[in-house]
Amino acid sequence: MSRIETDILVLGSGIAGLSFAIKTARQLPDKEILVLTKTVEGESNTRYAQGGVAAVWDHEHDSFDKHIADTLDAGAGLCNEDVVRIVVEEGPERVREIIEWGARFDKEKEVDMYDLAKEGGHSESRILHYKDLTGWEIQRTLMEEAKRYPNIKVLEHYFALEFITQHHLGHMVIRVTPGIECYGCYALNKQTNSIETLLSRVTICCTGGAGQVYNATTNPVIASGDGVAMAYRAKARIENMEFMQFHPTSLYNPAGENPSFLVSEAVRGHGGILKTEEGEEFMQHYDPRLSLAPRDIVARAIDAEMKKRGTDCMYLDCRHLNEEDFIAHFPTIHEKCKSIGFDPMTSMIPVVPACHYTCGGIQVDEMGRSSIKRLYAAGECSGTGLHGANRLASNSLLEALVFAHRISKDVCDKFDSWSINNKVPDWNAEGTMDPQELVLITQSLKELKSIMSYYVGIVRSNLRLKRAMDRLYLLYKETEELYKTSTISPQLMELRNLITIAYLITRSASDRRESRGLHFTTDYPDQLDFKENSIL
Repeated sequence: MSRIETDILVLGSGIAGLSFAIKTARQLPDKEILVLTKTVEGESNTRYAQGGVAAVWDHEHDSFDKHIADTLDAGAGLCNEDVVRIVVEEGPERVREIIEWGARFDKEKEVDMYDLAKEGGHSESRILHYKDLTGWEIQRTLMEEAKRYPNIKVLEHYFALEFITQHHLGHMVIRVTPGIECYGCYALNKQTNSIETLLSRVTICCTGGAGQVYNATTNPVIASGDGVAMAYRAKARIENMEFMQFHPTSLYNPAGENPSFLVSEAVRGHGGILKTEEGEEFMQHYDPRLSLAPRDIVARAIDAEMKKRGTDCMYLDCRHLNEEDFIAHFPTIHEKCKSIGFDPMTSMIPVVPACHYTCGGIQVDEMGRSSIKRLYAAGECSGTGLHGANRLASNSLLEALVFAHRISKDVCDKFDSWSINNKVPDWNAEGTMDPQELVLITQSLKELKSIMSYYVGIVRSNLRLKRAMDRLYLLYKETEELYKTSTISPQLMELRNLITIAYLITRSASDRRESRGLHFTTDYPDQLDFKENSIL
């Protein structure tokens, strides 16, 4: 059983984790920053972001006030307006920084100006992108920049298990006690299969989303909500978990894929039109913005049309678009469609909604501080107040950059006031598991995904939510029994975390007696006059 001491511990190597590490490494060159990733450094939700990063760039036609208004409108009254203003106004400078680090965003032909795309919910063209691989390009940039700093150390194949707080020292901890502190985390070294104690002065949680709680998701297989689940067990405040954003247009593939392939919202911004199998438009029945309506409206519209017609998918028509232009903007999408047997220039693209983004998460303030001292959160695992009840397209990468910068500033200001707690005990690693019993984990995971997809999906009801809660409780009891008696494995911990995430989503959805943003229930179809965040 080994113990590792480091100055700063970062969980996650996506845009939030790496940009924080880079900025802090510059400010504290003699302090070690340890970055954990449970697979390899480049695997994160960031990498899969196709559309781009939203920032006010063209001040002649766009403005901060317009971007703020679009964000507030999409958030259905639950955005923190102060946070929205912070992200929108500070965002362009953060984007300029990653451009200086080497990020290559597409420019218009023949002029030295960025090719700004327009996506659903945006009143102006303000999306900087790199073809349809923006996330991949940003991830590449950050990984290259991080290599320049010898005080950044990345540990691959480390699975964080639990945050270390007072209750590991034998102290009684009551939920949301102001005095809870984080001293690091326990993590499974997947290469040695040993559980290590990682102690730090401060911990930054950047563990990404939780899309794997559903059958169909555009999130990578690592998106199992680990950070949010760990924070909840450590008794941090968690907010607005009922607002799970379903991307309206993942590629429908009868053969099945995990993750589902994302057909970027930018395709609709480029002129793609949603249609039925017969080639008829239908968005006029749901919103005057047609195919460019915000994601929650489009996802519910597609879901409703599928149920009404008894079909497995709807279609995105790009046949009228210029082929050369389409391929230049969306080479990956074009290649993917061709690989499964059709040409998007001659056939409509079959699409279906898939879980895409977790709008709630670990509640943090404007500096990224959680309710647990010395524990910060940034990126998709955090609940900053920016997204409210529905995330505006391409705001998430911007949010991660802004909050990584703010957390770095706060950590550097406070760093000397923290010290490492050496009284933390090592993990109790007792337990055994018969390899044949792994079938219990895989079957429980399938059951969990089905429960969430059928009962806590795009459209909900009291009956569906109760049925989900009853079945989740049985899964919880069975899995906790396995956890107490078995050797820790990544599969078991991901299942345990996803059950926690499923509970948080279902409990928050049950408590919200209205329909707002991404949460729609047939029992309470109207939005209430007053607004309130859900806190667990």
